[in-house]
Amino acid sequence: MKLENSQKVNGEIVANIEKDLRYISGIIKQKGREMLSNYKITPPQFVALQWLFEDGDMTIGELSNKMFLACSTTTDLVDRMEKNQLLVRVKDPNDRRVVRIHLLEEGERIINEVIKKRQVYLEEILKNFTTDEILLVQNNLSKLHQEMR
Repeated sequence: MKLENSQKVNGEIVANIEKDLRYISGIIKQKGREMLSNYKITPPQFVALQWLFEDGDMTIGELSNKMFLACSTTTDLVDRMEKNQLLVRVKDPNDRRVVRIHLLEEGERIINEVIKKRQVYLEEILKNFTTDEILLVQNNLSKLHQEMR
């Protein structure tokens, strides 16, 4: 049942949804950090690798914007990851003044492993849900995500 424009969402319900999302986000962040403890990368480095994995090569400026970090902070992050052979700087073939960050095989391997571990964790959490409940969660989270964009 969709709310009509004239109807207001109950403030208490909205407060509870916000609280649940905040708690879920915190748990995901904590579990993610635990999973990363087996790797030689920090949580911000993981976020940077994830952006490169999902969106492909990009400049320091583009990555900085996506991570909401200063360019100098992102440069330091990229320096450390390049040193650990997770990514490499590559000159843009169309404009040699532009340098793009390219994800290397080791960076991709780490992303794939950690994402798989996260999925296994979520699978474990969802084991007491029915298929219909899982689909409902998926559909509603997807819709919420789309509305927030």
